[in-house]
Amino acid sequence: MTQTPESSAPVRPRAVIEVEAVHKTFGDLHVLKSCELTVRAGEVAVLVGPSGSGKSTLLRCLNQLEEPSAGRVLIDGEVQGYQPDPLPDGRWQKLASAQIAAQRSRIGMVFQRFHLFPHLTALGNVMEAPVQVRGLPRAAAEKKARAHLERVGLADRADHYPSELSGGQQQRVAIARALAMDPELMLFDEPTSALDPELVSEVLAVLKDLAADGMTMVVVTHEMNFAREVADQVVFMDEGRILERGTPEQVIDHPGSERLQGFLASVL
Repeated sequence: MTQTPESSAPVRPRAVIEVEAVHKTFGDLHVLKSCELTVRAGEVAVLVGPSGSGKSTLLRCLNQLEEPSAGRVLIDGEVQGYQPDPLPDGRWQKLASAQIAAQRSRIGMVFQRFHLFPHLTALGNVMEAPVQVRGLPRAAAEKKARAHLERVGLADRADHYPSELSGGQQQRVAIARALAMDPELMLFDEPTSALDPELVSEVLAVLKDLAADGMTMVVVTHEMNFAREVADQVVFMDEGRILERGTPEQVIDHPGSERLQGFLASVL
């Protein structure tokens, strides 16, 4: 019997995100409790769970908008926010603000609210960070911005101000703005929760296109049909803990706990 050479075994994509025993407390409130999560290159991880379960806090820890109280986050194998090795006394040495900004610049994040600059057009909003943060010449930034606006279906709205756009259009501008920084991964914190129901589908369509293009993404959402269609792994959180994870079929179609069954019954 011929043994299969070790080199012929399928190679798993690299781990882009590694969350290791992360805790987060705010005073006496223990928001995250020993969370462990791995997201590999090209994967879409969808975080689901009731309000207050810690989903958004975990997402914010990935982008250093919140600092874990214990544990650590690695992006592409690099510890976020701290020197890679602790000091002799066991303490972690925090990175300088410029180093943290450099780490954060590799991650695109889209929030519930759009946070667009009201005095800038859609084009101006998408151009702003590449020009101001990356120092890209304005002509090159404009070319890139127009390409990203076209990607999210808003090429014909480039010269419109946020007040002239629908909520769904504003959120798509926010996605284009994040993409303009050439991120290695994208984080979405309930990107459709502030939208009227008829506008949700246009934003989800953009996320589906990004997933099809191989963008590594973590999405907090209550849109279970989106999770079923796009997610490589669905992660169920409750009371600060990751209780279940797996494929959409495993988590959504065959929930293993009464708690998850109850949650799904309330959202499906």
